[in-house]
Amino acid sequence: MAQNFTPPPSVPKTSKTDLTDLTVAEIRDGFRAGDFSAREVAEGFNANVAAAKALNAFIVETPEKALEAADAADKAKAAGETLGQLAGVPIGMKDLFCTNGVQTTAASHMLEGFVPTYESTVSGKLWAAGAGMLGKLNLDQFAMGSSNETSYYGNVISPWRRKDGGNAALAPGGSSGGSSSAISARLCPAATGTDTGGSIRQPAAFTGISGIKPTYGRCSRWGIVAFASSLDQAGPMARTVRDNAILLEVMSGFDPKDSTSLDLAVPQWEANLSSDLKGKKVGIPKEYRPDGLNAEISAMWDRGIAWLKDAGAEVVDVSLPHTKYALPTYYIIAPAEASSNLARYDGVRYGQRDLPDGAGLQDMYAATRAAGFGPEVKRRIMIGTYVLSAGFYDAYYTQAQKVRALIARDFEQAFETCDLLLTPTAPSASFALGEKQADPLAMYLNDVFTVPASLAGLPAMAVPGGLDSAGLPIGLQIIGKALDEQTVLNAALAIEERSGFTARPDKWW
Repeated sequence: MAQNFTPPPSVPKTSKTDLTDLTVAEIRDGFRAGDFSAREVAEGFNANVAAAKALNAFIVETPEKALEAADAADKAKAAGETLGQLAGVPIGMKDLFCTNGVQTTAASHMLEGFVPTYESTVSGKLWAAGAGMLGKLNLDQFAMGSSNETSYYGNVISPWRRKDGGNAALAPGGSSGGSSSAISARLCPAATGTDTGGSIRQPAAFTGISGIKPTYGRCSRWGIVAFASSLDQAGPMARTVRDNAILLEVMSGFDPKDSTSLDLAVPQWEANLSSDLKGKKVGIPKEYRPDGLNAEISAMWDRGIAWLKDAGAEVVDVSLPHTKYALPTYYIIAPAEASSNLARYDGVRYGQRDLPDGAGLQDMYAATRAAGFGPEVKRRIMIGTYVLSAGFYDAYYTQAQKVRALIARDFEQAFETCDLLLTPTAPSASFALGEKQADPLAMYLNDVFTVPASLAGLPAMAVPGGLDSAGLPIGLQIIGKALDEQTVLNAALAIEERSGFTARPDKWW
């Protein structure tokens, strides 16, 4: 198989001009080789973060944390000590992960000022591996959104701009829009994300980076502010497939504090990366090519199919007949779980409290939740409360769980004839901020390709496929069998090599 690929002429090459243009693997290896110090790297990214406030990617900046970890890495290296897997690498932390001593808000007024006295399991693993924290990244409030416009702290702006004369600010995707924007703009080499129905994959596709949602249970949910407990899953976001593999190894592993955590050894995903897909079968689900599918998305999908064939894979057609029910199923189950999880925010124990003069307990509940939650969160709580109510539980929630089982069964049957699936990540490239804000249904349709894998708990990854005619990134999605992140990563690497995608946004901020 040919291993050298010429990038399409529409995808410009990027030249590395400073340390902030290095990938996680390049920072890790260059630091160990003595090419630069960890402090130099941290200072470079701290400077980028400080200079890019127009993007609104960070809710809290922690330059001192990045420097503290960098100095510890430099000291350990000088002393000849064993270095952690991420020594010398500063990262961004989505503000859904509780961080000891650093404000954690879930981008909501409800948790403004909340400073945890404990560390989430995932963030703790990253710090133990030597990573430094550049700050807490903005997101859709309580991870509810597809454009990062529901944050109490204001919307994140994508660093990308249309090349066809449009000047509108673009959405970075959601809910992990702060993470995607920051990575694409070189404010951090990698970041954590969470994915409930596509919140790692869709923003990655919108901003020309990669991100993987691992199998449900691979990464602990302990210490992550909950949205929908049967769907939420942490995962890494970075510019390359290798970087995602590196971070996923650190983030994964059994956690006795999380009842949904899988008690399994963590594979060596990076060491086993290979773009040779000989002997693998790639399924192409016909339901993901509906009438009216964006022509550029369809053409990119065809290119992705050709790239995987070139990597040695055999392509087969498959059917996932219950896919058309995935979105309505998701938007019953996720709000139902959200209404239960967010019931804890009542003004009694922590977070926001509104207590009008002469108010009783019920008045305090109502005032606190009215002030603390934004419109989208309230919308989903109301939907969730409705479908869980006595008169509608069986008609909606029970039925949705049955359909979820059928969607999972579709994947099981498809994987009897193939090893992975290739689909688009999103139905379009990024759209203008405000364009879909008044139409929740149009916003929800952004998740049409990502929700099915989430309902089935399967590993799925977004990888850039190229640029559309407006010069905006569009992405491909690889869905794998449960616990088979390796094949997903390998297929993503094959696409990454063949697409030659190295485009980056022009610096305007």
